[in-house]
Amino acid sequence: MGIFSSIASAVKGQFIDVIEWSDNTSDTIVHKYDMNGKEIMMGAQLTVRESQVAIFVNEGQLADIFVPGRYELQTSNMPILTKLKSWKYGFNSPFKSDVYFVNTKQFLDRKWGTANPVMMRDQDFGMIRLRGFGSYSFRVTDPQAFLQECFGTGKTYRVSDIEEQIKRQVVSSLSDAIAESHIPALDLAANYEELGDHTRQAINGRIAQLGVQVMTFIVENLSLPEDVEKAMDRRTSMGVVGDLNQYTQFQAAEAMRESAGQSGGMAGAGIGMGAGMAMGQMFAQTISGATQQQAAAPQSAPAAQAGGGFCPECGGALTPGAKFCPNCGQKLQAANVCPGCGQPITPGARFCGNCGAKLG
Repeated sequence: MGIFSSIASAVKGQFIDVIEWSDNTSDTIVHKYDMNGKEIMMGAQLTVRESQVAIFVNEGQLADIFVPGRYELQTSNMPILTKLKSWKYGFNSPFKSDVYFVNTKQFLDRKWGTANPVMMRDQDFGMIRLRGFGSYSFRVTDPQAFLQECFGTGKTYRVSDIEEQIKRQVVSSLSDAIAESHIPALDLAANYEELGDHTRQAINGRIAQLGVQVMTFIVENLSLPEDVEKAMDRRTSMGVVGDLNQYTQFQAAEAMRESAGQSGGMAGAGIGMGAGMAMGQMFAQTISGATQQQAAAPQSAPAAQAGGGFCPECGGALTPGAKFCPNCGQKLQAANVCPGCGQPITPGARFCGNCGAKLG
């Protein structure tokens, strides 16, 4: 009796009656079940856990796919394998087949970064370069396509084996997302979520045939070149300045506060206040100086014409025909100046050579 028991145990040890996989890693996508040269018993128990898919492969051909659950392997629940092996109804013999477990869970907190700058055409700054970084998550959505396109004939397939492929799509996808979103460079920081959604959709369009999908794509930072950031700071400062008169007062107050704390005391504060006021006035004159000059010119011309010329001594307006300046008392005839236009005249001339006024 003992001999027959030993023989039965030895024969049974050549077959597999339980098939399952417990993932003790955090980065395995595909695991090939180790048959160790054994055959699978018809009626064996197959356990597929949540976030797993089991795929039977017969001589390189994908066969039956099992979703999460517990199965007793029979010809009735293995239709493709039954057809490939030409099993008859009620077939009950052991068989050979490769079994692959595909992990369909999300692989979280994967990092991305732009190895090369992303080019962007901005309406305010023209063509600029961006660099960025962030995180993403992905999962296998089509196990059969994933085995055919990515896995091959290995024993395991890990996240690192496909991660570089996904990262290579980031730069081109991010460029497309920025171009299609039409977000100005000044507003990029406020639209990271929108950019992430656009980029995720662009990446998924490129890797769909691999059987994987990016579930989340997070933009944590987009950095601009230093000269562009300085230009943005200057533009922000001008927006903060607002009213130039108030800015002049602010500059003066700041100069007083800073100078009062230095060795010069309040004397230095006076100098600083003057410098602050001069700086504020310089800003004001730069913007409004030309307009004020144009506005003042038409007003002075009528006054000059109505006054009958100008005194050569003090520049004051003269009354037509006056022999003395009403402002400084300068004798006009002695200065040989036309009382009509104020221009110098030749001694003894009876008419002004400039305006034709009669003299004397």
